[in-house]
Amino acid sequence: MASDFEHETMGASQSPKANRLPRPLIPLAFVGLGVYRAWIEITFVGSFVDYPATSFSSRDLFDLVAVVVMMALAINAGRIGPLHKNPPLMATCFIAMTLSTTGLFASIYLPQCAGMLGGAVAVLGGIGLGLIILAWSELYGCLNPLKVALYYSASLMVAALVVYMYKGFELPWLFTMTALMPLVTMWMLRRAYELLPQDAHPAAEPLRFSVPWKAVWLMALYALAYGAFEGSMYSEYFGPHSSPAVFIVSGLVLIAVLVRGQRFDFNVIYRLALPLAVVACLVVPIVSEKGSFLAGMFMSGGYTALSILTMLICANICYRYGASALWIFGIERSVRIVFMFLGRQLAGLAQVDLFSGLVNGSALVNAIALIAVMLGTFVLFSEKDLTGRWGATLREQPEQDVQVVARQALADRCAQLAREYRLTARESEVLLLLAQHKTVSEIEAELFIANGTAKAHVRHIYHKMDIHTRDELLELAEVTPATPASPTISSQATSVTPATSVTQAFPPQAPQAIPATSLTQAPPSATSPAEPKVAP
Repeated sequence: MASDFEHETMGASQSPKANRLPRPLIPLAFVGLGVYRAWIEITFVGSFVDYPATSFSSRDLFDLVAVVVMMALAINAGRIGPLHKNPPLMATCFIAMTLSTTGLFASIYLPQCAGMLGGAVAVLGGIGLGLIILAWSELYGCLNPLKVALYYSASLMVAALVVYMYKGFELPWLFTMTALMPLVTMWMLRRAYELLPQDAHPAAEPLRFSVPWKAVWLMALYALAYGAFEGSMYSEYFGPHSSPAVFIVSGLVLIAVLVRGQRFDFNVIYRLALPLAVVACLVVPIVSEKGSFLAGMFMSGGYTALSILTMLICANICYRYGASALWIFGIERSVRIVFMFLGRQLAGLAQVDLFSGLVNGSALVNAIALIAVMLGTFVLFSEKDLTGRWGATLREQPEQDVQVVARQALADRCAQLAREYRLTARESEVLLLLAQHKTVSEIEAELFIANGTAKAHVRHIYHKMDIHTRDELLELAEVTPATPASPTISSQATSVTPATSVTQAFPPQAPQAIPATSLTQAPPSATSPAEPKVAP
């Protein structure tokens, strides 16, 4: 007797084209994050322009204001709702970034006003920075890990290229083009949301999670080490976002994702970060006369790799569990900036010899940075799995959040089954999508895999779990296969109450070819424009 899987996949396209993956495509709108990164370097952080106004304000004030803004947004995430749907805050972001840019360049033409402009531009810039960081982070929290890795690494490369290009402008053109950057990045953000299906947009009432402290500490410790080397990055031609190391590392990740596609191993990213950071802290200062500059390059490369990994971790928590991106990223980025500040203060010890010359200050700074990197690596090894919660725990939810609670409960139950039946990481993703009643075409679109590959993943899942039909799979996952009135997820398996039906969050769909899907993306809406495919 033919299995349910065989019946469902029968009739699916068997032509060579069905198994041929489309060429990779990165929608231009999604790399708009790189525009605001370039704006940061051109204006406030390691800029190649000598603004008189910066002599009367500090980078620390700029960072402090950004931290205050992001913490305020994180604490009030439930009341603010999706940031991109909040016109007053988005208008504030645009105005603050534009005015701060104008003030910096005004101090060049009117140096006598630099003292009056200094503090104002730092405060305005910090407000704009805090808002634009979280606005883009919220968008990336709507994407699956493959797209996040692809778009984010491409954005880092775009930022470096934009800075290189802007260095060739004469001052009037530099001002004009820099003043346009806030408008461009916000337009690209809006366009990116237009390309997303409506049901993939951030939820108005996201799940309430505690802080994913492992991810936060991982990035914070690397930020401390990075801050200790940051000054050396500004003493040469390149800045923090235009460093060759940033371009090379993000390019390697981008190429790896494009070439490997759904087979890409995200663990490669931290394997790249650790040796680069160790070389910066230990090897280069010992063997090279230009150790300071080269150490900065290596540390910049390691920090870039970890920033990509941290973006993947936090975005996946938002995507997989429906957590608030304002909360997750607001805390993570604030802590990161604080530890980077501490690293810059630590760098001051490199100029002194402690204990009557018995301890070399530079060696002490390198040792502390190395310890921070190693501690961060231990935190990473304690979790390893990209799809984990990284220390975040679900808080008690009000009744109106019943659907998002059901979504989280289903994810937990599928993760439990994946461990029990020893499914691979990709098979565990497919399992969750099958439990969400996803169709073959939807799974293929989400995982960017061919029809035959999707069916092979499902066969392996059926074989390992010793089942033959989708109903059997749904029964194991404790999901109702029929109607919302049917049985629900067991309260013994999860913290969800029996009144919370998983079919409320994932209503059944008409049977189709069962595919292998990613835990990371919602199907395109029939009434909204489909997001362009990114098929490695």
